[in-house]
Amino acid sequence: MEFKNLHSQDTPLLIGNVWDVMSTQIVEKLGFQAIGTSSAAIANMLGYKDGEKMKFSELCYIVERIIKNTYLPLSVDIESGYSREPYEIAENIKTLANLGVVGINIEDSVVTKKRTLLDAALFSETLSTIKQQLKNDDMNIFINVRTDVFLLGCGNPVDETKKRIQLFERAGADGVFVPCIENEDDIQAITESSYLPINVMCTANLPDFKKLKELGVKRISMGDFLFANMYSHFENILKSVVKFQTFKSVF
Repeated sequence: MEFKNLHSQDTPLLIGNVWDVMSTQIVEKLGFQAIGTSSAAIANMLGYKDGEKMKFSELCYIVERIIKNTYLPLSVDIESGYSREPYEIAENIKTLANLGVVGINIEDSVVTKKRTLLDAALFSETLSTIKQQLKNDDMNIFINVRTDVFLLGCGNPVDETKKRIQLFERAGADGVFVPCIENEDDIQAITESSYLPINVMCTANLPDFKKLKELGVKRISMGDFLFANMYSHFENILKSVVKFQTFKSVF
């Protein structure tokens, strides 16, 4: 099934977020329909902080290795595009498309000293330019736009998110990602405000998948939380090895 069509199923599309070939192969083995990279997980794996600190070429290398080892459709988290110039962002997306990527996530915030929201109107103009450049080269790639209103704890987050989604719709977005939204009423208000498929992310208080379906969510992703949880288990096992001077905790 074409990647875009996976966002119109009766059941929300559960994205397996991956960071290397091994995590990808596990997700594929478990029968997921699609995968997406976690920028934070890949950055941390390579020794960087999240926020476009790794080179775009390093991201491309990881993406290429993943694609060569799976049949699943892959969406790539490109953070804010690895540039502030729309034409350069479009070229980056084309590079990923040429590797076989079928979708991207792009954020309406940037990280300098801290993460801050971009001006909604200016960011929407950037999106429009990117979409036009991709159309000019007949590049059909799913643009999932991440808005960080809830993530950054902005005031009146539902209203601000709705305003941004309306701009993203007009700019040609294919979907909208709202990380850190948890409240059921907030989720429903957002899904009812747009014809675009709405993507939510793993958090401690996120409703279960059945409820998310009832609320109109079309895509669910994991961020870097499984990555972080995995290394927490690794640390605990290693502590046990050192403390008890045996490898029994490994097995």
